[in-house]
Amino acid sequence: MRGVGLIGALLLMLGACNPNDVEKARYYSEGMYLYEKHCLNCHGDDGRGLGELYPPLVGNDYVAQHKAAVVCGIKWGMAGEIVVDGITYNQPMPGHEELYPLEIAELITYIQNSWGNEADKTSIEEVEAALKTCRNQQ
Repeated sequence: MRGVGLIGALLLMLGACNPNDVEKARYYSEGMYLYEKHCLNCHGDDGRGLGELYPPLVGNDYVAQHKAAVVCGIKWGMAGEIVVDGITYNQPMPGHEELYPLEIAELITYIQNSWGNEADKTSIEEVEAALKTCRNQQ
């Protein structure tokens, strides 16, 4: 997987005309590494999840519609039911408290631009704002 993702990131960078495209490609590349390290075991190499245990990230409407909750889930973990693409999942997700806002932004950028998904780069500011919200709820 790593080779294919790096090739895609390099092609994205080669076609980049402005600094924002280069930064998005860098976030994507770093996010791929973080995904492999922290997410691949449950969400799969292909982002299709694990049956009805762990939700897919391919075409996932939840990530796009609930980005702040995803940020908080990556940092602090998730528990309870969520509905993804019309299917209810209720498996706890461990948090990764060691990740910095930049790493979470890179990870979400990778997820939202892999397996046919397309989105803008997630900014550090978005992640920090979401983390303030979820930190206040704990």
